[in-house]
Amino acid sequence: MDISSPAVFVNAELLPMHVGRKVRAVVQVLRTEGESIIGKSTDERQLVVKGSLPAFRPSTFVEVIGIADSNQSIRAEISTDVGEAFGMFFFSSIPNLI
Repeated sequence: MDISSPAVFVNAELLPMHVGRKVRAVVQVLRTEGESIIGKSTDERQLVVKGSLPAFRPSTFVEVIGIADSNQSIRAEISTDVGEAFGMFFFSSIPNLI
């Protein structure tokens, strides 16, 4: 585990405060467009995840670690499929607690 550059947990609302920094988010995949995922953040807002990503099916939840490159997008470095059943209610409160 690399602790030299920790990733802050964000949702779509908090992402603009961290542009240019390493972030971590969970996104529900709505659709894919080329090498991007269009998804829904834990706060029900739209996020775009860019980069060379594996093929994720719609409704799958994906944890993404990468660089916030705009107010609505993350350039993924690591992406992990966390399945189709995920506790969005619990996870949506984490960015507000930290």
